[in-house]
Amino acid sequence: MSVRENTAAVSEARTEEEATPSGRAEARTVPREEGPSAHAAGPAPGHVRHLTRLLASEIGLTFRRPRNLAMLGVLAVVPVLVGVAVRVASDGDAGGSIIGQIAGNGLMLTFAAFVVMMPIVLPLTVAVVAGDAIAGEAAQGTLRYLLVAPAGRTRLLLVKYANVVVFCLAACALVALSALVTGLVLFPVGPVTLLSGTTIPAADALLRVGVVVLYAAAGMAALGAVALAVSTLTEAPIGAVAASVVLVVVSQVLSAIPQVAAVRPVLLTSWWGAFDGALRAPVAFDQMGQGLLAFAAYVLVFGSLAWSRFTSKDITA
Repeated sequence: MSVRENTAAVSEARTEEEATPSGRAEARTVPREEGPSAHAAGPAPGHVRHLTRLLASEIGLTFRRPRNLAMLGVLAVVPVLVGVAVRVASDGDAGGSIIGQIAGNGLMLTFAAFVVMMPIVLPLTVAVVAGDAIAGEAAQGTLRYLLVAPAGRTRLLLVKYANVVVFCLAACALVALSALVTGLVLFPVGPVTLLSGTTIPAADALLRVGVVVLYAAAGMAALGAVALAVSTLTEAPIGAVAASVVLVVVSQVLSAIPQVAAVRPVLLTSWWGAFDGALRAPVAFDQMGQGLLAFAAYVLVFGSLAWSRFTSKDITA
């Protein structure tokens, strides 16, 4: 079969309707590779265009799925609920904790939202998307058609992970935006008193919000690498999601047990809370830097595991 016939078959196969967990159907579009560039050696422009279009297709599909939109909706609503609860129950005592300071300054709601959501809400959302990346394609019978395309297994895996990273960044940005808007509406806004006792202008606090968003997204991207690796080990998406969430819960339980404190530095969840380094003066870059190194190590280890498994497994679906 010619290259054009192969790519045409891929395009037709990828536009077949995919059943989603909600029972609805979605149309999926995959870019068609042009002409003989599929066999060109090296990073030909045709390959770059193909990967760019494939990534755009993955991102578009991710943000069109009703399930994912519902999860993003939950992420946007939780900061609102926290803000309303503090507004209703506030007795005017700001207190010293992040949540205790919300009543005195709405900007603190942004930081409090990550304190509340980092342990389970954000990880669950990311685990669903990353765990479905490969296992979902296998369960729907589209993985073989994807691999007919000239992108190859390695590049396809990179595209899948890049899509997960984009989702992590979007999810964390949505949490921050929702909390920021809610804080501006419900509470007074002014200079922010940090956990170290130093007061900084509101503009500087907004810059620190950006640091928190990027750090939280990096932590979720590390979890995405773990869930992606698990996704290559099974053809059941729900199994990959459940396994990833169980790993998060077990890690948090171990972090809370003093007798096993020695293993905390190697637990992914132990570093998620290090974003509070942005609420100190000076910023605790050493603590946050160690967290970023831990995230990078998880991405490297589990990314390598995903690559090793995905490039050597027999694709039967």
